[in-house]
Amino acid sequence: MTKLQTLPLRSALAAMGCALALVLLQVPAAFADDSTSMKPVAEKGHSLPVTTTFEKVTADGGGGYVLNLKNVSPDALKVTVTIVPSVTFHANAKTKTLPAHVIDAGQVWTIGDLAAGDKLSIVADGFDQLDVTVP
Repeated sequence: MTKLQTLPLRSALAAMGCALALVLLQVPAAFADDSTSMKPVAEKGHSLPVTTTFEKVTADGGGGYVLNLKNVSPDALKVTVTIVPSVTFHANAKTKTLPAHVIDAGQVWTIGDLAAGDKLSIVADGFDQLDVTVP
C-alpha cells in the first residue's frame, strides 16, 4: 500500500479511537454516586407556615418595598430573615441578617426598606427555608 492509500484508513482509525475514548470517559460518571439527587419525601422538612406579600411604598415620595410576613400556623413562630441586596455599595455588608423575631399566630411582621431584586431567606427551626425575591 502506498502512503496515499493508507491516509483514509488512518483517518478512520483515528476517528474510531476518539469515539471510543469519549465513550470510555463517560463510564466512571455512570457509576458515580449522585449526591445531588432529590431527598426522599420522608426526609423532607415541613413548609414554613407563612404567607408573603410585597407592597410598593409610595408615601413621602420614597420608593421601595415592604414584605408582609403572615404566620398562618396556630402557634407562634420564631423566624430569622437574611437579606441579600440587589445593589450593594462596597463599604456595606453583602448580606443583612435581621434579629430573630417571634410572629404570633395569625399576626403579620412587616419588613421594610427593601428594593426591587433583593433576595430574602426566611428560616425557622423545624421548617424548610423559604426564599423570596422582591418584585
